[in-house]
Amino acid sequence: MKSYDTITPEGTKDLLFNECIARRNVENSIHKVFKQHGYSEIITPGLEFFDVFNLNSRHFPQENMYKLVDNKGRLLVLRPDSTMPIARVVATRLKDAILPLRLYYNQCVYNISPQLRGRSDQIVQAGIELIGSSSDMADLEVIGMAIDVLNTCSDGNYSIEIGDSGIFKELVAELNISDDMKENIRYLIEQKNYPALNDLLDTIGDNKITKSLKKLPRLFGNVDVLDKASNLFINKQIDMYLTDLKSVYENVKQLYPNANISIDLGMVNRADYYTGIIIKGYVEGCGDEVLSGGRYDKLIAEFGYDVPATGFAINVDAVSQMVAKKKKISNIPVDIIVFAENGFEMKAMQVAQDMRNKGLNVENSFIDDLESVREYAREKKIPKIIIINDDVTEVQ
Repeated sequence: MKSYDTITPEGTKDLLFNECIARRNVENSIHKVFKQHGYSEIITPGLEFFDVFNLNSRHFPQENMYKLVDNKGRLLVLRPDSTMPIARVVATRLKDAILPLRLYYNQCVYNISPQLRGRSDQIVQAGIELIGSSSDMADLEVIGMAIDVLNTCSDGNYSIEIGDSGIFKELVAELNISDDMKENIRYLIEQKNYPALNDLLDTIGDNKITKSLKKLPRLFGNVDVLDKASNLFINKQIDMYLTDLKSVYENVKQLYPNANISIDLGMVNRADYYTGIIIKGYVEGCGDEVLSGGRYDKLIAEFGYDVPATGFAINVDAVSQMVAKKKKISNIPVDIIVFAENGFEMKAMQVAQDMRNKGLNVENSFIDDLESVREYAREKKIPKIIIINDDVTEVQ
């Protein structure tokens, strides 16, 4: 039998030294933004019952989830998403909490990715959930925080797109097609695969809806896109979506005049729980989006508590990998190494501890001779050596 004891599973990786520092720096920057807006941290279990992700709307295909069984034979999954477990907590333990609830998280999610896609199966996500408000201000707060987070993580080299999930849903609702066909159309629009989308829609028929869906992925850019869409889609409900989207766009531009923000009506996220404004964010150096989210007013009701909600998640791993490549990151420097001559080991341990208590970073030397300690200090760029015998001597 082949042994796998020296490698990691597909879709996972070990993080070493500078990669760890980059991740922690990114996490700290993101957490600072969350806390400045009054959000409190929540942590959910890495293991959840399969039922949490197998509700009527079936937001997550079961073939994409890592599954296992507990000692009672109940089906569990490794958490593929953080929003649904938080929805479970809100509908149970936080049902009597004062609204709105402002929650943030920083934890791993696990998804089975197709082989050879270059994607990770284990991803660290940080995100927010704003529970209990359907107001325009709530949408603006979430989009504004997304801009703040991207700006913090990217030194200003970012872009953010906004759309509305209702536009695509309104169009496909008028087609007499299966859910699988709707998902295929959604996927091709999201990928902006124009030839395949046109071919698929041609099999359905030539009508105003299929013509509109063919044009949907091309409707991206500045606010003028909304005027084009208004002339294209003769539908009162869609007109309402477009009007609301224009208001959100103009308000965000007023609050963040230098933000690189655009409109994309072809943005149709896979998670069906989105019910309104949706957002995606990109940073220079990452090919795929690193941030996604939006409004999901009906999701928590599936757990028995009908309250509106909105939020977003950011891929911490993707951002930190980009940061590690672009910036020179160093380990926390060691200030001093303490070398004990024979018989003075305990004295050396006490001296080292006293210096740590003063805020210094201090290593104990486990090398027997002073010359080897000097060489070790040069290689590790440790500026000072403390020699412990009857005296305490500092050398450079």
